[in-house]
Amino acid sequence: MKELFVINAQYNQEANKVILSTLNGLSNAEREQERGSYYKSLSGLVTHILGGNTFLLGMFKDAVAHNDAAFKALAALQTVSVPKGSLSEAQWKQLGADIETVDKAYINFTKALTDADLKSPVKINWYKGNPDSVPAFFLLNQLTAHGTHHRGQVSQILDELKIDNDYSGVSVTFLPK
Repeated sequence: MKELFVINAQYNQEANKVILSTLNGLSNAEREQERGSYYKSLSGLVTHILGGNTFLLGMFKDAVAHNDAAFKALAALQTVSVPKGSLSEAQWKQLGADIETVDKAYINFTKALTDADLKSPVKINWYKGNPDSVPAFFLLNQLTAHGTHHRGQVSQILDELKIDNDYSGVSVTFLPK
């Protein structure tokens, strides 16, 4: 089971690189323009991806406190800051660097997990307290779904703008040989 989560983390990193590469080709004004999504702009969607990944990964700290390597991987999240509002060009570049940091932490975290860790309960604060925790594997699955969902929104906006983006054709070079 662990291998699936490692591949999901590696896929997440590759997909983020593809989306960021495409968006880096746009002007800051184009990234900041209101696009009708809940998160307004393309940069707003990407900022939310960073915020969501940082938040969800941070939820694992207590569940893996006994696993030094997994806990250490999550420590990298402390260096990341999720911006609010419109981004300047410098903030956009920092956002890309922070996504890279979180993506590496996500991969290192999944590689450090044991089968027992994947079954460990992770406390959550939604579902009105029922349940008050979910197995780590469930939350890791939600992390994958979250990023894929919002990158899909970015891809849909790019499609509407007639900007070539091969989001669905993400490279498989990260797969084990």
